[in-house]
Amino acid sequence: VMKKIFEQVRIVAPTKLSVLIEGESGTGKEVIACMIHSLSDRHSKNFIAVDCGAIPESLIESELFGHEKGAFTDAKNFKEGKFELSHEGTIFLDEITNLSESNQIKLLRVLQERKVTRLGAKKSINLDLRIIAATNIKLSEAVNNKKFREDLYYRLNEFKIELPPLRDRKQDIPLFVDHFIKDSNNELSKNVTGVSDKVMEKLISHSWRGNVRELRNVIRRGVLLTNGNIITSIDIPDEINVTQNESNKESNSIS
Repeated sequence: VMKKIFEQVRIVAPTKLSVLIEGESGTGKEVIACMIHSLSDRHSKNFIAVDCGAIPESLIESELFGHEKGAFTDAKNFKEGKFELSHEGTIFLDEITNLSESNQIKLLRVLQERKVTRLGAKKSINLDLRIIAATNIKLSEAVNNKKFREDLYYRLNEFKIELPPLRDRKQDIPLFVDHFIKDSNNELSKNVTGVSDKVMEKLISHSWRGNVRELRNVIRRGVLLTNGNIITSIDIPDEINVTQNESNKESNSIS
């Protein structure tokens, strides 16, 4: 599964197409975005990641588009926005569905005109950048439910990459385990070479609701606690006992 995704990355990276990445939380959407940037002709320029769900609604316009000194009460100095900082590089808009209707309209205008205007400014700034957006839900469903603009959807969805959850690509688990062991060895100054067959069976049989991020945390902890070269036992915390259906219902009620 991942080989097919990497092939898609290799094909789209050299182009100017906007890319939409869909996948559950923890599936590695930002990693794929970074790969697209690093394989493009913009690799020597900035890669700016923006979590659209982590910025308060009152600040997101300033964060994305910047502002001039005195544009509002606390604007004591001018500020370059994320789009301006991404000029000639790539901007990664994570959890794009968290943008309000008004900010979706402003984003659409930036994509159409390839210009951005700081808050309080009279002149626009020309932009040359690559846009990659990501969401943990199907963006087409958000459009159908009137929670996302259809015109913006088509602007972002020039090329789509879908990351399946780890439970649907368990054949990739040994590859991820090997990669995370190497990373953890470098970080923790350890010399672990692998896991026992029993541990691998346990890893493959686990449901991995937290996807690749959860697997990485488990392997990292396993490497830290292992005294030898092989991880012979591993602890997979399972404090979260809600079912997938219950989790989806809760997510829908929150949104």
